[in-house]
Amino acid sequence: MVMLLQFSAASAAPADSFETRSSCWASASLSEDVVAIGRNQDRWSCRDQARSIDAERVLLRFDIKAGEPLPHYLLSRRAALQAIHLLVIDRDGTVRQDTIPAAALASSMAGGYFKAPLPDMTSETRQVIAAIDLPSHRMTLERAYLSPTDAAGGIGDMRLLLVLAGLAGMLVMPLIFNAAFYRALREPFVLWHSALTFSLLMTILVTSGLAVMLFDPPAMTLSWMTTVIFGMTIASGAMFTYSFVEPGLMHPLLRRVLPYCAAWAIALSVLHAAFPFVARPIQSSAYTAAFAPVLAIFILSMIDALRRGSRAARFQAIGYAPMVVVGLIRLVTGVVPWLHSTDATLLFYVGCMCEVVFTTLGVAERFVTMKRERDGARNDAELLERLSETDPLTGLLNRRAIELQFEQLRTEGFSALAVIDIDHFKAINDINGHSVGDEVLKAVANALQPGPSVRAYRLGGEEFVLLLRGEDADTQAELRRRAIPAIVARTVPGLKRPVTASMGVTGIVGDEDFATLYERADKLLYEAKSAGRNRTRGVIKMTPAPRDVPDDRAMTA
Repeated sequence: MVMLLQFSAASAAPADSFETRSSCWASASLSEDVVAIGRNQDRWSCRDQARSIDAERVLLRFDIKAGEPLPHYLLSRRAALQAIHLLVIDRDGTVRQDTIPAAALASSMAGGYFKAPLPDMTSETRQVIAAIDLPSHRMTLERAYLSPTDAAGGIGDMRLLLVLAGLAGMLVMPLIFNAAFYRALREPFVLWHSALTFSLLMTILVTSGLAVMLFDPPAMTLSWMTTVIFGMTIASGAMFTYSFVEPGLMHPLLRRVLPYCAAWAIALSVLHAAFPFVARPIQSSAYTAAFAPVLAIFILSMIDALRRGSRAARFQAIGYAPMVVVGLIRLVTGVVPWLHSTDATLLFYVGCMCEVVFTTLGVAERFVTMKRERDGARNDAELLERLSETDPLTGLLNRRAIELQFEQLRTEGFSALAVIDIDHFKAINDINGHSVGDEVLKAVANALQPGPSVRAYRLGGEEFVLLLRGEDADTQAELRRRAIPAIVARTVPGLKRPVTASMGVTGIVGDEDFATLYERADKLLYEAKSAGRNRTRGVIKMTPAPRDVPDDRAMTA
């Protein structure tokens, strides 16, 4: 910002010693002869400097002093007009003139200006008259001056262009960041911030000499582009505010009005750019005044959001503060007739820098906050899902988990299922109490020892399930069943008799679902209990060995 202020100060000054400003002005109709008006001294006003665009043609007179560098260009602010007539009058009354239609006007290196080459100048030239047909903005008359060269020739001007080029580069970075943000968090405010940043970038290009250096488009092309891009900037800013301020932290009415403000800004700018002469004497002032409600609604939205505690509005309020001041300056000077119109270009560039810094920080902060909230919600959902699939007493997975995981585990090579039931568990509860029964269930869960090749589940009550893989799946299941008495005895003291378990085990055949497999294993468990308990019944048909030799095993305990 300091560099921008220092390097821009000289360039923003009204004139240097080689610039010639108009001393008098006159008004006329398009049918009147420009040379005749130039020679009629009674038509000129040299005291009243408040130039009006009410007339169809406005003439500006520039007095050339002997000995000063001769000007070769007329420069003035870009705005819609029909044509410019340039007259060069020598001391002996000789007149040289040229007419340049608006479409042929070239853009100047001075930001927002056009340039028109003067007819041949000599040491005898004493006056230059510029007649502007159908001027649409007072700044075209107020900012007109003659210069020996095009602008931006000094070192201060070149420094300003370098600073603006750096600012344009800064505006590219949020576009890159937003692309990354949007991939991770598809929120509309990221897109609207990109649109706002892009419109600011385009505004800097078309209102400075950068566009002339890069593309050199005609002056009138840049004029209507500036108008349209201005509407895009207002519209994207309104939509960014609409989507960026947190839900519930802005009055619903203000939030609903913001999209209408965006549409209003686009419509105004497009119509003003497409039809600049419809109500020419008042159109520019009316166009500027039409943005007053938009500015008021934006200010009220920021105040209301700040009052409600919006963190997003804090970044916006700081970043947009210079832009709001620019808007107020343009509004007041563009509407009040006796004030010279100004677009506060330097402050606008400072505002661009503030906007890109603070709103990008706001987007990043909001992105981090929303991502943290979403990650927290996702973690909570995953935790709830895990809790819904976990037996709270033993910590083993439950029936819901095995039904959800069965297909995946089967594809991972789990080829056997065992159903285990604690023998005489009701008697344990009746004799020792349910608290001791719960400790027994925990000890049984520890005995089942889930691992890479074994998954353990509690289906409910005293019934457990194992899913196993490997050629020794039946052995792994049996070892866990036989470990139950010792682990329960060591963990739960005071039991009057050993705690044993019965088991039914079977292999997975083809594409059997869990319900079919469980029903077969449960029947084998019933056979084990009927045979006296504390034993295993079942047959495991293993997957073929590498030599394609089937390995059918049966276990009887």
